[in-house]
Parts: sequence; C-alpha cells; structure tokens
Amino acid sequence: MWPAPFRGSQPVNARVVIPGSKSVTNRALILAAQANSPSILRRPLVSRDSELMVAGLRALGINVEEIEVESNANSNASTNNANADASARTNNAGTAATKELAWKITPAPLKGPATIDVGNAGTVMRFLPPLAALAQGTIAFDGDPRSHERPLGPVIKALEELGISIDHGNRYSLPLSLVGIGKIPGGDIDIDASASSQFLSALLLIGPSTVNGITARHVGGELPSMPHIEMTVEMLRDFGATVHVDAAKKTWRVEPGALHGKDMVIEPDLSNAAPFLSIAMVCGGSITIADWPQKTTQPGDQLRTLLSDMGASISLNNDGLTLTANSEKSALRDAPKILGIDVDLHDVGELTPSIAALAALADSPSHLRGIAHLRLHETDRLAALTREINSIGGKVTEDHSALHFEPSQLRAGTFHTYEDHRLATAGAVIGLVTPGIEVENIATTRKTLPDFPGLWKSLVQ
Repeated sequence: MWPAPFRGSQPVNARVVIPGSKSVTNRALILAAQANSPSILRRPLVSRDSELMVAGLRALGINVEEIEVESNANSNASTNNANADASARTNNAGTAATKELAWKITPAPLKGPATIDVGNAGTVMRFLPPLAALAQGTIAFDGDPRSHERPLGPVIKALEELGISIDHGNRYSLPLSLVGIGKIPGGDIDIDASASSQFLSALLLIGPSTVNGITARHVGGELPSMPHIEMTVEMLRDFGATVHVDAAKKTWRVEPGALHGKDMVIEPDLSNAAPFLSIAMVCGGSITIADWPQKTTQPGDQLRTLLSDMGASISLNNDGLTLTANSEKSALRDAPKILGIDVDLHDVGELTPSIAALAALADSPSHLRGIAHLRLHETDRLAALTREINSIGGKVTEDHSALHFEPSQLRAGTFHTYEDHRLATAGAVIGLVTPGIEVENIATTRKTLPDFPGLWKSLVQ
C-alpha cells in the first residue's frame, strides 16, 4: 500500500515537466519502423507501454537505439523531467544546455519468428499485429491476463480479410500467432471501431506499406476518441503519407508510398497532466505544465475547458499552461471550491478518472456521460471508480454509459487500482485533501509515468 500524501489547503506554486505522450510515442515508433530512413524521437515516453512497443519492434528486426541529444534548456525548467539527463553544461555559445534521451529508429526488413509480449497496452496489442503481418515468418503475441479480455476482434478480422493467417483458437482475442507474408495487398476494409478508435488507427498506420493502400470504413456505433484518429492521420502525413478523410462517409484512405524518417520532439502527455493540474485545483495555488503545445491533436488538451468549467482559471503562453485554483472556498472542506460538471467525455474518455476524482470533491453534482467504452479499458473503469469512491464515503451511481456524483464528505480508506494507472492517480488526487487514503499498487502508474510516486511527492510534500 502507498500512503497518499496529504496536503490539505496548503497552496502549491510549481512548474512541472511531464514525460512524453504515450499515444504520440507509440504511433511514431510504428511509423518510423516503416520509413525509408532512420528517425530520431526526442523526449519519448519511457514507460512500460512504450518499452513493450520498443521490445516488439526489436523482436521484428528493427534497431531501436537509446542516444543522448543536446537540447537548449529553459533556465526555469523543472528537474522533474523523468526522461532528461540530470547533467547540464555550457555550450560554445555560452547558453545552458542539457543532455536528454532520444531514440534512434533504424528501419530494416521485418522478420520472424518472434514472440512479442504486449503487456496490457492497448496500442501495443492493436498496432503491432498489423505491422507484424508485413514480416516474413510466424509471430506470436501474448500479454497480461487482462489483455486476453480486452477487445481485439475487429483488428484480427480485418487482417484475415487482407489474407493474413492468424491462429487465435476462434476466440478473436489474445493470445494469437500470425504468419507474416512479407507484404499485404491492402484494399477496402469495413471495421467496427465503436469499442476502440485504436482498431481504425491500427489499419491506417500500415496503409503506406501495403501494395494498394488501405481504405477503411467505420461501420457500427459512434466512434470514441476522435482526437486519437485525428492524431493518427496527422502523424501519417507528417511522415510523408497521403491520407484522404471523408468524415461524412466515415471513410479513411491511406495511399501506398514511402514514409520518410523524421527528427521529432514528442509532445508532453497532456492526459498525464490531469492529476498534476488537480493539485492546484484541490489544494489551492497554481501549477504550470511546461511546454504545453499551442496546437495539438491530443485529447488531453480539452483539460483547458474541462477544468475551467470546474472553477479553475487557465492561461496558456509560450512557457506552458498554468492553472490557478478557484478563489472561493469549499463548503465541504477547507480547500478551494470545485464546481460540479455535466459533460460528455466520449472523445476524451481517458480523462475520466481524473475528472471523477475532482467530481468526488466538488461542492455540486456532476454527470460524466458518453463513457460506456471505458468498461473495456485496463479495467471496467466505470464500475471501479464507483466502487472505490463509494468505499471512502462518496456518493456515485453508475449506469451503462455514465457516472453521477453527489457532494459528500470523503473519509480514510484503501483505494484499489485494478492494475489501472489512471485509477491510481485518481486515488492520489483524492488523498491530497482526504487524510488516510492508501493506494493499492501505485507501481501500476509506470504504465505511462516512469516515477509517478517520486514526482508526486516532490510537488506535494
């Protein structure tokens, strides 16, 4: 058990450097593996999910090398960047510079046989099998027990329609093995991506390497997390692909053609900024997330609107995004007032646990809607959030696609995480103003944050 640090109403004034985006890092790795020249990814996320992706690429014959690159450093930069080398020196121009981690990806012919561990990483279990289908040989995939329960069927069916032989015991889930044939003809594919936008992204990402390109049409219910699909399209274009989008027909066309290696900086993971911004929301003061992009396809950018609607003041400039707490005091606890919210989180479902933690501390009711697809994530997030918040005195009810909160006084207790990194960070947020919260298995945060406990304690204790 991890005793969540209690801060109470002590205002914070901090600047934080958030590690790179998981979604951007893992898409960039897949695209770089298909390019016609090496790529350098600066400030990549180094966490379990991205390390699983790197290990999978290496198993397929791609060379991924850790290197150090020089970067001009802001004199006010936080030392909490988990991916940066701590050493600094002065360059010939007399300005401060730091050495920071980068990955150099050198493409090579994909080959088997290989065995790949996907852990419980959605991007790895859904993006790597289509890439592996471009290899020569048999590739086996397996992962954590929870990965066997997570939906993968639409990706498997699409690959089978494209002529790939896959042994999955007629389960259409992990574990599985496929026989790569070196090339995929491509063509038209209908896919139901209503359970996860990653199904669609998985096909689009290999489109340039198919003989005839890929035309994917979504058939089924409403697509979740459109910003992630937009991210996939934008990154394909950045690497040199030609992509046509017909939003009205829910159709995406990726033309065949060479991808070109890139030297790119990975944006900070804006979804992972949510718990850190929440420190100021619940304790008071202000917190700045460094290097927040002025323009991005990351769903986490919607935190600016969501947290403003919950009572915070938000400003964005070249230094980053700064959140300042509500100046009004809560009627429930000695802390800033948090306003309840009624919002559809369908496109930004990954923010739900953080918004739920704030809703549990709010002075007025909240309704988080459009999130049925979260039942298929690392755990059933709706059921887990309801159970854990209610176990410490919350008043949460769930229906098929929503969570409903009433104001309440929370109390000490254990906050279980179900191997879900976002449940763990939600528990940490609640613990800031609720004495005696213990978070079970805080280490699960390593899925997307290399050292969450250390960074958190450096800010709140």
